[in-house]
Amino acid sequence: MNTIPKIRPGDVLTMKKPHPCGNASFEVMRVGSDVRIVCLGCGRDVTVPRIKLEKSIKKIAPRKEEEE
Repeated sequence: MNTIPKIRPGDVLTMKKPHPCGNASFEVMRVGSDVRIVCLGCGRDVTVPRIKLEKSIKKIAPRKEEEE
């Protein structure tokens, strides 16, 4: 049984297939039934259904914790 990946705003996702601009890294902006991600190469904003996104994730880099 596969576990559900924990996706939070600020995480950087590496996808299995790259964006048409050539970059495969995206930053998560909003999480819900649809996930809003931004390409780190060209800045394109994409909203993807969560189920489709979970299948195409290769790696999740956790967000950088802000120091107080």
